[in-house]
Amino acid sequence: MVKDLRKQQGMLVDISDKPITHRKAFAEAELRFNPKHFKILLKQGSPKGDVWQTAKIAGVMAAKQTPSTIPLCHPLLLEKVQVTFEVLKSKNTVKVFAEVWSFGKTGVEMEALNAVSTASLTIYDMMKWAGQDMVLSGIRLLQKSGGKGGVYRAVSKRKSINSK
Repeated sequence: MVKDLRKQQGMLVDISDKPITHRKAFAEAELRFNPKHFKILLKQGSPKGDVWQTAKIAGVMAAKQTPSTIPLCHPLLLEKVQVTFEVLKSKNTVKVFAEVWSFGKTGVEMEALNAVSTASLTIYDMMKWAGQDMVLSGIRLLQKSGGKGGVYRAVSKRKSINSK
């Protein structure tokens, strides 16, 4: 029997019977600038303050607050949230990466995706004074592990999650 998912009521999924496993997720986003504004980012930054540190903190905070912005996400105890950047000068682009770890009954993919989205939006907010023609794109899950679904890896040139 196939359920009609359109008739489902909004509810937090029952995870009480799931085992606790080490969950990891790695996500990315891309913020592309025009050449003039990219140079301003790299040389001058923002009058609001340190773009990179502010975006990192925003990404970490976003991961922690995911259930507040995505209604049916479970609140999770996060063990690690790390936001990093890769500056691609030849493409006038900043790639934003987030790595999230937890020991729990449900995955941390949404937390990683929320972290890269918010960190990218923070860069946009801090640099919009120079011009609003930035393009945020490529928000995606690169890798996840743990749980019944096992390991997922997107096709990517980026290295996978580092193990400890």
